[in-house]
Amino acid sequence: MLIAFYSMTGNVRRFITNSGVAEQHDTYEIRAANCRERIREPFILVTGTYGFGGVPDEVKSFLEVNHESMIAVASSGNRNWGQNFARAGEHISNDYGVPLLMKFELHGNKKDREEFIEKAGAVHESIGREKIQSY
Repeated sequence: MLIAFYSMTGNVRRFITNSGVAEQHDTYEIRAANCRERIREPFILVTGTYGFGGVPDEVKSFLEVNHESMIAVASSGNRNWGQNFARAGEHISNDYGVPLLMKFELHGNKKDREEFIEKAGAVHESIGREKIQSY
């Protein structure tokens, strides 16, 4: 299974790198130059949150082309934004009807990374089942 991620500031990239998820799953970094490329396999999306809880434009463009293959989302944010903390994941979950696996602050901590690995593994095992449990 693929982990597609977008990192505006480097926090999500650090989260992916430090989690070791690339040792268990393929990864695909979404960038302005490739955000319109078609992904032909199921993926979990990991993204940061922009401004007051918004979805980054590159992620919006990526999902216009690839939302059918997305099976879950996780999002990063800063708790200083209160109710808008990591809200991009909520928007994507609601807009595309996929589970929100988790939210984590900035580049996450060890517990967050372990939780993500566990949940990504459970999603991978659940591909083909009718419903994946949401956050």
